[in-house]
Amino acid sequence: MLVQEVASEYPGQVTFVTENFGASKLAEKFGVKGYPAVFVDDVLVAAPREFGYFGEVEGTGRYAPWRSAASQEKFKTDLARMIDLILAGRKDVVSREHPNRTGASQEITALPHFKLTDLSGKLLNREDLAGRVVLVEFWATWCPPCRSTLEWLGELQRKHGDNLAILALAVESPEDQIRSTVSSLSPALHWAIADPATGLSFGDITAVPTLFLFDRSGKTSRILYGAPPDLHTQVETSLDTLLK
Repeated sequence: MLVQEVASEYPGQVTFVTENFGASKLAEKFGVKGYPAVFVDDVLVAAPREFGYFGEVEGTGRYAPWRSAASQEKFKTDLARMIDLILAGRKDVVSREHPNRTGASQEITALPHFKLTDLSGKLLNREDLAGRVVLVEFWATWCPPCRSTLEWLGELQRKHGDNLAILALAVESPEDQIRSTVSSLSPALHWAIADPATGLSFGDITAVPTLFLFDRSGKTSRILYGAPPDLHTQVETSLDTLLK
């Protein structure tokens, strides 16, 4: 981990701490709803969107594309500079360079227009879902909590039938692994691979799973990041209201 690598260069001066997603008071304070996010003391010096959303489009975020060695080296240099300033008693400089920084992605207010080809080769867009409650989940094959949420979404689809449309959009995952995962899950869901443009239209996807719930008119009802213990209860309660 690059943050730990930089911190190790300051023995006895810097303590490296990791906090679970969704259980960080600092993340809550700054409205961080994705990962990774990096703090030096109580200053947010790198928010999730600065590492690029899942498609890592060239030029998106200070450290995108993140897989680039040059981007990673820039991050390490910037982080070391922030640490040096704070150790020198110049937190004021760091705070001025990162004023009122927020880690929150812009939350969308309605189901965006999109155009995808699902895994069966069928075109899928917003108009196909008109008049139904819509649930969209972004997931990845390498995300352990995603598997259980996808199985649960299949149960929701069976329960609510045509009144509910569920889109399961995979990100940052090889297509063969996506198809292998999907083969054992509910065929009633709309399965597709999300391209960067689709991810961006949903307000930047910086965490998986991320779940969106829209009412029959397409208005945003709920957005849930990650897989909190009460995720199923939260969504099912909202669905009971939306589907009345």
